[in-house]
Amino acid sequence: MMTKTNFRNVDEYIAAQPAPVQVVLESVRSAIRTALPDAEEVISYKMPAYKITGEVVLYFAGWKQHYSLYPAGEYVVATLKNQPAPYRVNKGTIRFALSEPVPVSLIGRIATLRAKEVAQRKHAKKSTLRSR
Repeated sequence: MMTKTNFRNVDEYIAAQPAPVQVVLESVRSAIRTALPDAEEVISYKMPAYKITGEVVLYFAGWKQHYSLYPAGEYVVATLKNQPAPYRVNKGTIRFALSEPVPVSLIGRIATLRAKEVAQRKHAKKSTLRSR
């Protein structure tokens, strides 16, 4: 799908996609930026990523038939499990069909859940270090 892989920023990543996919990924990007306004937008592992306090909260990537959000840990999956939605979860990945409308509010919720999960993990780590 993409030939270039050494992207310097998210604009380059999206521009390397076919035109219809660009529109979808811009919506995904906008949903994440709205949910995580203070996140730093970077390229990590050749994908767009969003960092808060130096730690990656969420990645997204475009593919031939779908786009994905990573990682989908137990906390996110458990929180979303009873919500009917146009996505599939498999091995830490949430996949959305490119042919379906972008579920902007759901993507925002996933970004918020991931930020909360990362913050809780970071807080637990600090607490463990202090108690030693």
